[in-house]
Amino acid sequence: MQARKTPVQQRSAVTVEAIAEATIQVLLAVGSDKLTTTRVAERAGVSVGTLYQYYPNKQALLYAVLKVHMTKVADAIESACLEHRGAPVAKLVEEIVAAFIDAKLESAEVSAALYAASVEPEAAKLVQCVSLRGRKVLTEAIAEAVGKTGAEVEFAVTMMYSAMTGASRSVLEAGAPAKMVAALRRELPVLCQAYLEKALA
Repeated sequence: MQARKTPVQQRSAVTVEAIAEATIQVLLAVGSDKLTTTRVAERAGVSVGTLYQYYPNKQALLYAVLKVHMTKVADAIESACLEHRGAPVAKLVEEIVAAFIDAKLESAEVSAALYAASVEPEAAKLVQCVSLRGRKVLTEAIAEAVGKTGAEVEFAVTMMYSAMTGASRSVLEAGAPAKMVAALRRELPVLCQAYLEKALA
């Protein structure tokens, strides 16, 4: 469920930003199950009626916050692919994984809290769509690096992307302790590099 209207005036943009920030604060405070439009409106300092001008329900609030988060992750992957285009596979993978982890851990608590919201039907579609964008860019970069194209590369990238998302989710849902984060940064690139080397040999 998307926002009802797009803000075109500065005041509206500020209101939407305040609502988005309040949504995150309430999400972290009480979780997605207890998040309500009333609680978000109170935290944002706006009336429920004002909130409803932009977001018709709780799902729309969560969808909007999730969209921003997912887009940041996709942007990070795309930037890393473009910046390191032409690099050897090992270096390319190292930089892509680092960018992915940085994006996920920029707001670790928010990332972890949004996993619960991502199971909603509309949110799941968003996750699928944005993930597809990330995998597409990643596939192009890996294909160029290994000198191969086609279904073999696409599947390998899907596996790599799944490893990245699954491993980072495990760390985030464990509270992202420093030792686990350090291990994730150290070992996830190795896992992805070794897999691609074997799969695309």
